[in-house]
Amino acid sequence: MYDLFDTFFNPWYEDNSSKRTQKQANTQNLMQTDIFEYANGYELSMDLPGYSKDEVQAELCDGYLTITATKSAEQKDDGKYLRRERYAGSCKRTFRVGDYLRQEDIKASFQNGVLTLFIPKEDKKKIEESKYITIE
Repeated sequence: MYDLFDTFFNPWYEDNSSKRTQKQANTQNLMQTDIFEYANGYELSMDLPGYSKDEVQAELCDGYLTITATKSAEQKDDGKYLRRERYAGSCKRTFRVGDYLRQEDIKASFQNGVLTLFIPKEDKKKIEESKYITIE
């Protein structure tokens, strides 16, 4: 039976009935995003703690901006984990930005675990193919 004191006094205690729910809650907290509106566009700031620039990808396709972050689980040979709470895997968020933007119109930077994108408001000529956005 689940007891509140088990989790307080034993940090390795794990309630199997809530394991799936806890993992879902952890992945939902990834990629928290703030969107700020300027007169000429929008600034999107997304928290990606623990990710490097090489593990993050931004793609514009059919009017949708998709941010994907992938982290592989590190392997250790001389022991085993008693508990793993840091997320390893892939997470993705998609935002509707409009049909007339080109990947060259969106400016992106990544510093200290925060991805910042500037998305202009002005309409541009529509492009059909999917292209990737360079992250500085």
